[in-house]
Amino acid sequence: MNVLWTSAEIAEATGGSVHGDFVVTGVTFDSREVQPGDLFVAMPGTAHDGHQFVAGAIAAGAAGFIVSQTIAAPHVLVEDVARALADLGRASRARSAAKIIAVTGSVGKTSTKEAIFAALDRWRPGRVHRSVKSYNNHTGVPLSLARMPRDAEYAVLELGMSNAGEIAALTRMVRPHVALITAIAPAHIETLGSEEAIADAKGEIFQGLEADGVAIVPNDGPHRDRLVKAARRTAEHIITFGGGDADVHAVHAVRSTGGGSLITASLLDSALTFTVSQRGDHWVTNALGALAVIEAVGGDVAVAGLALGDMGALTGRGERHHIPLNGGELLLIDESYNANPASMAATLKSLGSEIGPVRRIAVLGPMRELGSHSDALHAGLAPAVIEAGVARLILIGEEMNPLADAVTGEVEVERAATVDDAIALLLHLVRPGDAVLVKASNSVGLARLVEQVAGGLQPCST
Repeated sequence: MNVLWTSAEIAEATGGSVHGDFVVTGVTFDSREVQPGDLFVAMPGTAHDGHQFVAGAIAAGAAGFIVSQTIAAPHVLVEDVARALADLGRASRARSAAKIIAVTGSVGKTSTKEAIFAALDRWRPGRVHRSVKSYNNHTGVPLSLARMPRDAEYAVLELGMSNAGEIAALTRMVRPHVALITAIAPAHIETLGSEEAIADAKGEIFQGLEADGVAIVPNDGPHRDRLVKAARRTAEHIITFGGGDADVHAVHAVRSTGGGSLITASLLDSALTFTVSQRGDHWVTNALGALAVIEAVGGDVAVAGLALGDMGALTGRGERHHIPLNGGELLLIDESYNANPASMAATLKSLGSEIGPVRRIAVLGPMRELGSHSDALHAGLAPAVIEAGVARLILIGEEMNPLADAVTGEVEVERAATVDDAIALLLHLVRPGDAVLVKASNSVGLARLVEQVAGGLQPCST
């Protein structure tokens, strides 16, 4: 048993008091995730208080608790549970000798985090920690830190935000040795107002860099110089990646026989030819960013190339379901986890590159948090839809009206008021040989469509 925390260490980190000694091997604040030996953190919430789930966590085998009220189980009693979790995260960071990598961006941050993890874990198996899911906010980041094993050599942590100042607070908690920004796009433009403001908010990640820290900046797009300027305030080294004259760039990139990409990349100290298993040009960029990180921490780039070629599908981010249908097969591409204009255009382009489908069908829901820019940005997807050769377009909700208007006469459009309506339409439309892309902001709930359609048609995923 690898002890993650003792009750005495938790009390010292949080300023709490121990009521029954215990040791834990994991940490969670979700009672549905509790495993035997875990620490359950009874977080306050807007809808439910974590203390309501203590009994369930005990039944699931939790070994100890952080609570703000006395319970009939071993626990550390604190005044403020949320603050205690943040303090535990800081204590974990303070005791760790790991090289810490922080990743943010408007698009691609979770995928790139997973690519970095895969590359490092292939090289140093069992010694690399990462944030799971999209635990990237003011509660997810300290939880991810608190879960970091004592003997971790590397940690890859995702930082997200909705407003200015949020990443600044997170990066000062994480104190990364390497900080990467994947890309800037108009996600969260509703609250921040402009792409320049989004770039500034993402650029806050460099504020927490340790001495001799490395900033990794996307070379593509109009905000490179803005991000480089932000990095210069704290970074000892700056690496650019992507196209053009980037420090890390693709010399050649072509589609591989497996559907991903075969890439020859120029790195800082070498060149590398490798494959990326994931489909789409955006994954070429993700891979270049990941390789820049591997070089920055002194990792083995050749091993990283092998790992990128072997990466499995990511649920909700391009996972492909090959579904038997009427003696043939339907391809269902699950991009349901999230969406913004950049990622929507990238995945539509990838759909257009599919070889052999009878028809290309796209089931698209709204991109959220776009504010007054929403109509224009949704309508702006029309060229990507048309260029992808989409034959049938199922659009969910009134927010998609501008896109429907923009493709009138070019693409056959079906309208759905709800996800359930979209499911019914899709089941009626599909036939063997079709390729179906499903994408929207996570709050739309298109994961349910994927689950129901794929499950109902007996899928086998790849």
